[in-house]
Parts: sequence; structure tokens; C-alpha cells
Amino acid sequence: MRSIVCIKRVPDSEARLRVAADGLAIDSSGVKFSMNPYDEFALEEALRLKEKFGEGSVTAVTVGPDAARETLRSALAMGADEGVLLRSAGSHDGLAVARALADEIATREYDLVLFGKQAIDDDGMQVPAMVAQLLSLPCATVVVGLQIEGGTATAKREIEGGHEIVEFELPGVVAAQKGLNEPRYPSLKGIMAAKRKPLDEKDIVMVEPKIELLALTPPPARPEPQIVGEGADAVPELVRRLREEAKVL
Repeated sequence: MRSIVCIKRVPDSEARLRVAADGLAIDSSGVKFSMNPYDEFALEEALRLKEKFGEGSVTAVTVGPDAARETLRSALAMGADEGVLLRSAGSHDGLAVARALADEIATREYDLVLFGKQAIDDDGMQVPAMVAQLLSLPCATVVVGLQIEGGTATAKREIEGGHEIVEFELPGVVAAQKGLNEPRYPSLKGIMAAKRKPLDEKDIVMVEPKIELLALTPPPARPEPQIVGEGADAVPELVRRLREEAKVL
């Protein structure tokens, strides 16, 4: 099983973010970056498939700046066999990233391309389907279960109110959702081995973006809490405010 896992370097989910002075990006000073959490599920699934079949390879690919090497090293420490950094500074829209990834994937032999269902920084949820379209591959997104038998994949997708089972012939694209598996932690042996694994770096030219970012703004401050009374005596006033002011009743 030859898998390609596309990962992204994103601000840590617990980082406190501030908008930069230009209003077009976050202020990255002092911000910890890590692998996109949904991509960890994708990587873990690729590693499990390799272990299940007893042979194959797992290649981690990312588009990003020099600092994305650290993210690829994390993937190698988890168990990926090689990493590929498509080096490009700045931020890019989903289509530009998808074209860069598709161009690289098209040069390789593979059975499965895996993504996280979305990146937690922009929540675009577009790149997996775009890559599949560019490569003319079947695509299953929001996947919480995956079985590979012969040349056929059966994916369990999370949909509103239930699940959907889809089947497609390999090669194909899968976008992983939380619940697909439990990602492993890199072992000390894996961390040491990652230093010796191949990490290819390529400078790329991104296509012109189709979407222009106009501004980033922080969310509005939360209003101060209001105390309407104590005990049972507060209920009528609370109900009134919920009905007339909050309009939730």
C-alpha cells in the first residue's frame, strides 16, 4: 500500500492568536505551530494500512515555508518513510495549494492519497476534493471508517444525522475526520530515526490566487455577564430577557 499524506503546518489549537498590524495575517511572533490535527488522523491511517499489508510506503507532503520542515519531521517521527516540502512563502488560496499538491502527486506512484478533512486555520475544507478533481480520482470526505480489500476501498462517511457508506476503486482520495483512529505519539526511536529519513525540498511557483483576502478581524469581545437575581425569584426576569432580548424563546 503506497500512500501519500498531505499535511499542513498550522497554529497550535491552544495558541492565542492576534491579528498582525497589516490586518491580513496573524501575528506569528511567539505562536507555536504544529501539524494540523485532522492530518494526524490521515497519517495514522496510512501507517496502519502499511502495517496491515506488510509492505508499501508512506510519503508526507506539505506546501509551506522553510519552517514546515519541522512539521514534516514530526510526520517522519510518527512513521512516515519520506517527506516532501514544496517550498513557497506566504499564504495561498485552496486552489493554488491543490494545484501544487496535484502536480507533485502526479509524478509519483500511489494507491491512496490522504488528507485531514480540513485545516483548523482557514477551515476551507476544499483542498482534498480539488486535488481529487485535478487528478481525476474518486474522493471520500469526512471519513470515520476505512477498509481496503484488493483494489477497492470502502469508506464510512459522517453525514448529518447518520453515516454514509461509499465504495470506490483505487487509486483515490480520502479526507479523514476525527474518530477514524487514534493517532500514535512519536517514540524516542521514531524521533531519532526521523533525522535519517529522506526529506526532499523543492522550490515551487504557485499559480495566481482566485480569492483575495481583504481583512482579518478578531471576534467581538464577549459582553459582561448579567445577574438578574437569585433563586426562584430570578426566573420571571430571566425568562423575559431570554424571550424579549435574546429572542431564544
